[in-house]
Amino acid sequence: MSYIDQLQKAVDAIRKVTNFKPEAGIVLGSGLSGFSEDIRVLGKIPYSKIPGFPVSTVEGHNGQFIFGYVENIPVILMDGRVHYYEGYSMQEVVMPVRIMGMLGAKYVLLSNASGGINKSFYEGTLMLINDQISSFVPSPLIGPNEQSLGVRFPDMSEIYDKQLREIVTKTARSNAIAIREGVYLQVSGPNYESPAEIKMFQTLGADAVGMSTACEAIALRHMGIKVVGISCITNMASGISKKQLSHDDVKHTAAIIGNKFRQLVWNSVVNIHNELFPKKKPVIETEQKPKVDKKVMFDDDFSDFEIINIK
Repeated sequence: MSYIDQLQKAVDAIRKVTNFKPEAGIVLGSGLSGFSEDIRVLGKIPYSKIPGFPVSTVEGHNGQFIFGYVENIPVILMDGRVHYYEGYSMQEVVMPVRIMGMLGAKYVLLSNASGGINKSFYEGTLMLINDQISSFVPSPLIGPNEQSLGVRFPDMSEIYDKQLREIVTKTARSNAIAIREGVYLQVSGPNYESPAEIKMFQTLGADAVGMSTACEAIALRHMGIKVVGISCITNMASGISKKQLSHDDVKHTAAIIGNKFRQLVWNSVVNIHNELFPKKKPVIETEQKPKVDKKVMFDDDFSDFEIINIK
């Protein structure tokens, strides 16, 4: 089965459950899934229920799509992502964000927990990504090009949309949330970097390092979808910090700065929507009840949206 056929099969399976059309996509990084508690949730689809779909195996990544509203804006959340180090191909890693676009998302906000390389950062810094270095991982575009997704040689001069970055910056300022800008560098993981590697990354101009995001941004730009990215600096990188690094510390710091992150993302989505779609006033649909298999149900609390076991 070709890659585009795999994607279409997943989209078709989701469409059997709902015709909900998101306008924004949001990817929740390690320890940041609490944002899903803020939106009006219509329903959830675990990745494991979607045919041919990669499944999250990392603690702190729930592995599900969540459909709902930020105010009156229809959104789709990736509550947990998959990573290259889990053994998936890079094409599989970016399947979830590609499907966000195929379902209707016009822009995607990517978030992650990352290590701080810039010595002026500290644990808890929020960094707006203004550029990236992805040369240390394979491109998600390797292999036959799917022309229906994008061109063979897509331009990457402005991966992170300038207009969206300006909106996030203004939103942070108006909400008294400190935010920095910087370059994000993706490595393969799962091991943390050595002090010598961090020194090299500093020389290359990186401000933060992580194991995701850059490949997703490339895939989205390939599709012509606008991207904005926020890194939560959950620890200072090896050699900069004298502490030994652990995933538990990453989750702990992410939980501490979670409220600021949630406030910034919520208000940024609202402001982005108002600026990108100033004349559009979306109406919340209350009748989104496709045919369902009553034998398998999830999230019974959300009576206006039923999720089924997708076959």
